[in-house]
Amino acid sequence: MTQPAPMLSPEAAGAGAFERLQALTAPEMARVNAEIAARMRSEHTKLIPQVAAHLIGAGGKRLRPLLTLAAAKLCGYAGDNHVLLATAVEFIHNATLLHDDVVDESARRRGRPTANTVFGPKPSVLVGDFLFARSFQLMVETGSVAVLGVLSNAAAVIVEGEVLQLAAANSLAGGEDVYFQVIRGKTAALFEAAAQAGGMVAGASAAQVAALAAYGDALGVAFQIVDDLLDYGGASAALGKDAGDDFREGKATLPVLLAFARGDAAAQAFWRRVIEKRDQRDGDLETALRLMRETGALAATRARAETHAARARAALEIFPDCPLKAALSDIAAFVVARAY
Repeated sequence: MTQPAPMLSPEAAGAGAFERLQALTAPEMARVNAEIAARMRSEHTKLIPQVAAHLIGAGGKRLRPLLTLAAAKLCGYAGDNHVLLATAVEFIHNATLLHDDVVDESARRRGRPTANTVFGPKPSVLVGDFLFARSFQLMVETGSVAVLGVLSNAAAVIVEGEVLQLAAANSLAGGEDVYFQVIRGKTAALFEAAAQAGGMVAGASAAQVAALAAYGDALGVAFQIVDDLLDYGGASAALGKDAGDDFREGKATLPVLLAFARGDAAAQAFWRRVIEKRDQRDGDLETALRLMRETGALAATRARAETHAARARAALEIFPDCPLKAALSDIAAFVVARAY
């Protein structure tokens, strides 16, 4: 009797996934990179390309534009507009990062000083606005009002998510409901729109476009949960930031919320002091990590990410088996594998 194939860990399943997706979209991604370089130029000031290049050239994985390219190719697209849309997606993403770093007063991004640190907050905000504007120019060039609607809506939802996060900052009261509203806005919305736009530009069926949207949403949620976990999981160097940044900023991320909900009265008092009151003392980060381990909050956070990654893979079942489908499925494992 044939034995079933052994279940692979997320780490094993995700190994090499990103490189496989890159290889399958390499010609298109080269064109996206050329578009990015061309569209960052300004006829009037050198500061715009300098600030934009400082962030965009810092070695990001370009995962979101890769989703647009892969989704379009998965649906049989053979035109040029997916390159413009992928470029627009990358500009939207980097515009939000420039703004985020100003709001959060972040010192590092992708392993180097933020644009906010190097150039100051005003240039960072204005160049972020420039990238938003460029993204809309690119969308219009495709001539698709429907795709313009999807990506412009995503841009609005991202800002709503960031404002909600700001309004709920240093508060444990909203619990998981507010947390998932925030991450669906600030992160998952662009993953969803990136994949959905690729299907739309390819003229895919409504069912296929919906499947790609569901894939992007679930992948984006898993991605952000893992980002939040890495702040406490000892692998923050992979994000180019310092371990414990979220803790020091008093962010009520999922590991904190789960540890708070599962903790006793003394533990909950600790979390209220360090998160809500921002009264942090020497050794508090170590205490936070101990409480997270004791309550199983870190393992539970990782399990939530795995659940959403599984949802992403399931959404692709509508598509016939092919290397692109396999690569997109493996990317979901890759996202979770970062937590190990």
